[in-house]
Amino acid sequence: MPKPDMKNLHVPLPQPLYRRLRAEAKRAQRPATALAREAIDLWVAQQYRAAVHDAIASYARNVAGTSDDLDADMEAASVEHVVNAGEAPERAGDQ
Repeated sequence: MPKPDMKNLHVPLPQPLYRRLRAEAKRAQRPATALAREAIDLWVAQQYRAAVHDAIASYARNVAGTSDDLDADMEAASVEHVVNAGEAPERAGDQ
């Protein structure tokens, strides 16, 4: 019987996949259901990461060249940082 916070899902598998899953479960000395649960969890997490990546890439394409693309103050600060990067940092006693 499933734990109270668990739900059952019936997933028909092709025979070759079923045999590979059972063989791996036997080799790993773990229940096939645990291996299947982990595989599903990894796939769902991968799909989520891909969706987030796609959303960020879409946003970047949509705002490219607009005022949302670059913050003028941030850009100026980064240019100043790069220009000053070659200079020796001031020490407290050097004034």
